[in-house]
Amino acid sequence: MSRAEIAKRIAQGTGEEPADLVLKGGRVFDLVTGAMIDGDVAICGDTIVGTGETYAGRREIDVTGLILVPGFIDTHLHIESSLVTPFEFDRCVTPRGITTAICDPHEIANVIGTEGIRYFQDASRHLVMDLRVELSSCVPSSPMETSGAIVEAAALEPLMGHPSGIGLGEFMNYPGVVGRDAGCLDKLALFEGGHIDGHAPLLSGRALNGYVAAGITTEHEATTAAEAREKLTKGMRVLIREGSVSKDLDALAEILTERTSPYVCLCTDDRNPLDIDEAGHLDHMIRALIGHGVPPLAAYRAASLSGAEAFGLKDRGLIAPGKRADIVALASLEECRAQLVVDGGTVVDEAAFARRGSLLAPGRHSVKPPAIDANTFRIAANREETPVIGIQPGRIITDFLEERIPIVDGEKAADPARDLVRITVIERHGKNGNVASGFVRGFGLKRGAIASTVCHDHHNIVVVGVEAEEMAFAARRLAEIEGGFVVVADGAILAELALPVAGLMSLEPFEAVTHELIHLRDAAKSLGVTLEEPFLQLSFLALPVIPRLKITDRGLVDVDRFEIIGASG
Repeated sequence: MSRAEIAKRIAQGTGEEPADLVLKGGRVFDLVTGAMIDGDVAICGDTIVGTGETYAGRREIDVTGLILVPGFIDTHLHIESSLVTPFEFDRCVTPRGITTAICDPHEIANVIGTEGIRYFQDASRHLVMDLRVELSSCVPSSPMETSGAIVEAAALEPLMGHPSGIGLGEFMNYPGVVGRDAGCLDKLALFEGGHIDGHAPLLSGRALNGYVAAGITTEHEATTAAEAREKLTKGMRVLIREGSVSKDLDALAEILTERTSPYVCLCTDDRNPLDIDEAGHLDHMIRALIGHGVPPLAAYRAASLSGAEAFGLKDRGLIAPGKRADIVALASLEECRAQLVVDGGTVVDEAAFARRGSLLAPGRHSVKPPAIDANTFRIAANREETPVIGIQPGRIITDFLEERIPIVDGEKAADPARDLVRITVIERHGKNGNVASGFVRGFGLKRGAIASTVCHDHHNIVVVGVEAEEMAFAARRLAEIEGGFVVVADGAILAELALPVAGLMSLEPFEAVTHELIHLRDAAKSLGVTLEEPFLQLSFLALPVIPRLKITDRGLVDVDRFEIIGASG
């Protein structure tokens, strides 16, 4: 910053010159003392230069009767899971008060490698929100899956130093960290002294000590209050998560108090536009936490100041002189519904979005599966005892069930009466054509099939269904539309959403994606599905770093033992 720029800030802060922008007549909620401060907020460029006083501005906005809080910080998310590009995500959530988002683009990186990470870095220069891009640590998440790319430490190093950079993304391969895998150690060493994001579901005791000792400081995978408290006592910052599938807020609300709030943050991880439209984003989390009895001071700290401190963003998280001008105006702390949003000194409105630049999205034509027919989905067997993935609704942790499934003509069939349906993962990156099949309980599916290329984190094709012919039809349709979601029954497509950007993101506006998601949800329910969000729930059944039983293109994975226990197909 030049001397002239500093002098300008000082002059506007002292009132000697009119401020560039003044929010007049509101009250500032101070997240240090909990006090409500009367007075204007003066802004010079992208920086707050005055509070608690009366100011004149070149532009003035009347916020009389409103409460001003710092802009919200989503401390961990994958924009790809919103099913839209970063530009549409920006337009979707910034008006709700999310002024900073910390993303790990490992979904697209698993499909197209570092080109996907660079796309997010480049996009960050154009958005209204401040998008911070972590470098993905686990592409793929483990050795037990086939991804479209492998990203080692040597490939990450040239990406370091970007203005959007904020550290190393979630270290999902926690067995690799604890077991001192050489590749894991290389990445940890590369980011030593910087921020390293965590991901260690159910890790406890000495193993957790070792994981944290590696320099990992944040954790969004705690699903019980006891787990969260242990991780807090180990010095980790706990990120309470409320996504479209992983809904941990109800279980973790009790840990958020005014005492713990400096060490607790909020994140969405994976949240689609339909849930954002119907319930909200971080604004929804704040409302829900206060509804659980969490003090407003603690909830708003967790939504902004605590995230800023946890990730080293010292320039934000408070409405105070010298801080970035990220401000949300609310009629009520309890209702948390944005009446006005200022992001880096820019008033968030359609004109602000219209001024943005644009980028050509990468990752087209990425769905390249082997030939698919009904035989792809037949499950040959010689014993009735069968491992079954048990869904826990609203959680990405699954149960490891065992059921007896009869063998007829050398193969096992779905049994909808017992809520046992087939699940198959097909490698779609053109690498090896792997296919693995098993059984899952928890969908409630009675007929037809559901298929997706959103399949964490390798993003192969995943299909659940009753009949092999319907599953084949659904999988082939995904290849035709460059990836996405599809629901089929009786040889017909009931609903679909094309996601041609790496098989993960739509090129349509978020409103159109929301509309199609409603059709998909209704179509799934017509087949008997009882899950609130079946599509992302399906995608997480293939993530082999979340306990307990999962499936990848290489077979069923016992995550507790971190090994493949069998494959069929």
